[in-house]
Amino acid sequence: MRWRIAIVALAMAMVAEAQERVIYVAPDGNDAWSGKLAVPNRARTDGPVQTLQRALQLVLKGEPMPTEIRLRGGVYYLTEPLVITPEHTERAQHRLTITAYADEKPVISGGRPICGWQQGEWQGKTVWIAELPEVHAGAFYFRQLFVNGTRAVRARYPNHGYLTVESLPDRTPDWFQGHTRFRYRAGDLPQLHHLEDGEALVFNRWVENRLPLKAVDPNERLLSFGKRSTFALQEGDLYYLENLPEALDMPGEWYLNQAEGKLYYLPRPNERLDTLQAVVPALAQLVRLVGKPEAGQYVEGVQLIGLTFRHTEWALPAEMETGGFVQAAFGVPAAIYAEGARRCALIDCTIEQIGTYAIELGRGCQYNRIEKCLLRDLGAGGIKIGEPTIKEDPHEQTFGNTVQDCIIHDGGKLFASAIGIWIGQSYSNRIIHNTISDFYYTAISIGWTWGYGKSLAGGNRVEYNHVHHIGVRTDGDGPILSDMGGIYTLGIQHGTVIRNNVFHDIAGYRYGGWGIYFDEGSTGILAENNLVYRTTHGGFHQHYGRENVVRNNIFAYGRDHQLQASRPEAHLRFTFERNIVLGRGAQWLVGGIDGNLRFESNLYWREDGTEIRFGNDDFAAWQAKGQDTRSRVVDPRFENPATGDFRLKPDSPAFEMGFQPFDVSRVGARR
Repeated sequence: MRWRIAIVALAMAMVAEAQERVIYVAPDGNDAWSGKLAVPNRARTDGPVQTLQRALQLVLKGEPMPTEIRLRGGVYYLTEPLVITPEHTERAQHRLTITAYADEKPVISGGRPICGWQQGEWQGKTVWIAELPEVHAGAFYFRQLFVNGTRAVRARYPNHGYLTVESLPDRTPDWFQGHTRFRYRAGDLPQLHHLEDGEALVFNRWVENRLPLKAVDPNERLLSFGKRSTFALQEGDLYYLENLPEALDMPGEWYLNQAEGKLYYLPRPNERLDTLQAVVPALAQLVRLVGKPEAGQYVEGVQLIGLTFRHTEWALPAEMETGGFVQAAFGVPAAIYAEGARRCALIDCTIEQIGTYAIELGRGCQYNRIEKCLLRDLGAGGIKIGEPTIKEDPHEQTFGNTVQDCIIHDGGKLFASAIGIWIGQSYSNRIIHNTISDFYYTAISIGWTWGYGKSLAGGNRVEYNHVHHIGVRTDGDGPILSDMGGIYTLGIQHGTVIRNNVFHDIAGYRYGGWGIYFDEGSTGILAENNLVYRTTHGGFHQHYGRENVVRNNIFAYGRDHQLQASRPEAHLRFTFERNIVLGRGAQWLVGGIDGNLRFESNLYWREDGTEIRFGNDDFAAWQAKGQDTRSRVVDPRFENPATGDFRLKPDSPAFEMGFQPFDVSRVGARR
């Protein structure tokens, strides 16, 4: 009986294999071949195809059946984005897989190798020079260069740190009106002779401004730009200059002169001209999954597995009047873009060395998965889900997507205000077990409605994520932006849950380095069982909102204060209960404090045992106002909070307050 079962199982497996089409792609393949062989035959009359575009053509030409495209190791340089449509997935019976072959490592690149380097003397330095006729003709331009697999530095002044704006000669009463010039401090800038290729990166409020240099007046110390800043600049804003010949002074830096059509590179120690491998990005996107959700036509059942994606480039349009976006660099595209995609997946992929966001699930993307992916060295952010606008048609709405077990770090290389994971007008998404770090701005952002207007951002779950070094990076760079959080929310989003996460080492420049930040109109959100520590401006802040619940969290070591509640409103703003708050300063709660807050059953402790204050009140006066009547000021008895060990000892008084311990050892990507 057993052998019969085995024969039947084998036969079924053979039928299943026969009913799946396999197409092989290899860098040394030939698009005239069938793609049915993993290696060329002996006569070299058949074998793998050479391009992904040809593989997709074979999908459309073949019989309808599930299809797997297997990529051999090597680099695939794209001349245009790979486009997958509903026709492809229908032909593959909604099972189209593009995957790495066996244990090999295929790389899909939107870059161009730079060849023809020559060594020369330039401004007293020994440099390597490549002539680029397309740049000279104005047909090609780039702001990134990768040398021997490492991001090179676009010539920068100063090499480290930042300069500060001294003053604004053009005052404006409206901070939404940007500036086109500012006065720099005496002695900050050298003599600048060639501004035509240079840019200033100016950091203001919560955005970066990429401003083309137009003129410099050394007598008045005025720097002028070809675009205006997004918002009014402020004295003390940080900035640096890029792509000036005067700034090419450190090994690993490069400078591009468009008028000459020449690329200058100052080599690093031990680099050799004869082994130099240089790549510049040329494409804004690498893969596009494009359906028509308004017509019910979806790209469905696509899986990208085990692939590496590199080298994208995107710049602000010349016609754009400002030097950036109002928030989150939301207008920057993504290397992998999906629209009208349903039940698709990116699994075990790496996206790196790009100038954009990594992944975007745009209009009408539903029930997709991004799992076990590594997103790093990002010009902008990690993942965008949804859109800034609300779609009334459910077919065009984005919902039900999962980001799980991903590592997202080292972002904001070109667009500092970009987000680790951004969710706009999108609902019922799951952000679970991810590790997000080293961004200049917010790690996770949910919602795109300022105030109490219509919003689609409800029902999102953010659980078991490890978020750290936001605003300030692990190498000590930053903060340069303000008004940020480990997680940031906007608008009405009933059912959104922020649970069992760890947020730490979060810093704002002028203000706003918070752990959990409920901004304008945040409503109906539950934050529980989160550990938040080492923030510059507090573990929790609600600007304004209603009916939020913050319970059973640990907030520790806010630098300036521990908690903040800004705008008073005539409704229940939030409930703060069964939390532990530990700090060193006197200010516990600051902002617009009124009777529409509900604080109860919390445990507070200042490490030196001295007074804590809630606004202008000490704890007794605070309780006399009806707040925290069952709360205590007592040592919670953590194991070793100074080193990040917030486990409670068995005799902790927090248990008597009803606090439920939670395990933070399981947070972050499980890989």
